[in-house]
Amino acid sequence: MEELLVLARDPHAWAALATLVIMEVVLGIDNLIFISILTNKLPEEKRSSTRRIGIGLAVFLRLGLLSGVAFIVQLTTPIFSLFGHGFSWRDLILIAGGLFLIYKATSEIHDHVTAEEEREADADTGGTVVRATVAGVIGQILILDLVFSLDSIITAVGMTDDIPIMVIAVVIAVGMMLLAADPLARFIGHNPTIVMLALGFLLMIGATLIADGMGVHVPKGYIYAAMAFSGLIEALNMLARRAQRRRPLRKRPR
Repeated sequence: MEELLVLARDPHAWAALATLVIMEVVLGIDNLIFISILTNKLPEEKRSSTRRIGIGLAVFLRLGLLSGVAFIVQLTTPIFSLFGHGFSWRDLILIAGGLFLIYKATSEIHDHVTAEEEREADADTGGTVVRATVAGVIGQILILDLVFSLDSIITAVGMTDDIPIMVIAVVIAVGMMLLAADPLARFIGHNPTIVMLALGFLLMIGATLIADGMGVHVPKGYIYAAMAFSGLIEALNMLARRAQRRRPLRKRPR
């Protein structure tokens, strides 16, 4: 308790907390998009609760990782070299996470492209569409959150050594994710073009994780700037389509 009071009086601690919260929120965007796309494949009545369970379990996962932060920092130590680059456990986890993300994004794109044909085939044959399961979705959420949490914790250690600040930043960021999860999922679900754009983002993030694991650092500012620009263009396209739909209604015969 005394340590928390000391930190509360330290302006540098507040600055570190604000920086970590911003970093956690920005890194959480990737995770939130992935969660929204996965849970939208569930039946309507299970989507919101599954999102909350997945994000809630992710909190315990991150706090558990923070309790072993000394061990996590050691994951950056190279364990073998290949092609002149020393690979650490962190690198291998990032590469595996990037491959998983690319696989999931590619399979989701394939599912969305062929969804209409499969629905027609099922209607003709009397079959049913195979949907995702709650346990499967939560498991995939935790796998990807492990990758993002590991990267964010290692980055956070470089900003501050105070574990309480890291814990508070994680709790605040996850609380904001819980508030934004349902509105973002509904928005993605109601706009099919946004789904494809979000899956394209996940492909790019997966490739970035692999590049980072291979020793090629891509500044995340470039990634998020490209995402913001693409989102702005898609927003303009949505406004243009909405204006087109309204235009015939204004032209009434006299």
